[in-house]
Amino acid sequence: MKHFFLFAIAGILLSFGPLSRAADKNGTKPAQLETATFAAGCYWGTEEFFRKIPGVMETQVGFTGGTTPHPKYEETHDGHTGHAESVEIKFDPSKVSYEHLLDQFFKMHDPTTKDQQGNDAGSQYRSAIFYHGQKQKQEAEAFKAKVEKSKAWKAPIVTEIAEAKTFWPAEEAHQKYWLKIRAVTTTTTCEKFPSTPNVAPKPQAPRC
Repeated sequence: MKHFFLFAIAGILLSFGPLSRAADKNGTKPAQLETATFAAGCYWGTEEFFRKIPGVMETQVGFTGGTTPHPKYEETHDGHTGHAESVEIKFDPSKVSYEHLLDQFFKMHDPTTKDQQGNDAGSQYRSAIFYHGQKQKQEAEAFKAKVEKSKAWKAPIVTEIAEAKTFWPAEEAHQKYWLKIRAVTTTTTCEKFPSTPNVAPKPQAPRC
C-alpha cells in the first residue's frame, strides 16, 4: 500500500512536467524595455506627462548632464552642478516608439527658450534629449531637424542633444510628485476637520 501511494504521488508530479514545458514554450517572454531620458523644465510635470503615455512602463525623476556626482536637490536647484532636472523613462518599444516619445517631447514644452520653462529659469530647466546609443542619437537629431523645418515653433529650437551619462535619481519626495499631491488632496482630513487630534498635517511640498 505504501509503495502504491508513492507511485501515485510520483505519477501526479510527472504529469505536470509536460504542462510546465508547454508553458515555457508557449508563454510570452517579458518585454525588453528601452530607456529614454528627457529634460523639459520642472521634472514633476514632465514625469506626469510621460508616465500616462501607453507603453511607458516606468518613470523616475532625477538629475543628469552635469559633472557633480551624487547631486543634492538644493545644489542642483541653485545651478551649481550643471545637471538638468530630467525624467528617465523605461518604455516597451513594441507598444510605443522612441519617435513617438520625441514627438510628445517637442509638443509638451517650449523647446525655443534657453535655460527656461515658464517662470522656472536656470540651466537646470533646459530643454535636452539624452540619447542612449547611436540609433536614438540619429532619431533625435532627425526629429529636431524635422520640427525646425516645420516652423511649428516660430523661434529656433535650442534643445540640447547629448549622450546619456549617469542618471542620479532625486529624493523620494520628488518621485511621482503629482500622484502624491492628488493622494493628499483626496485623503487628508486636515482641512475638513482642522481640530481633529492625531491627524497628520498636509506634507510641505518641496520646490521644483
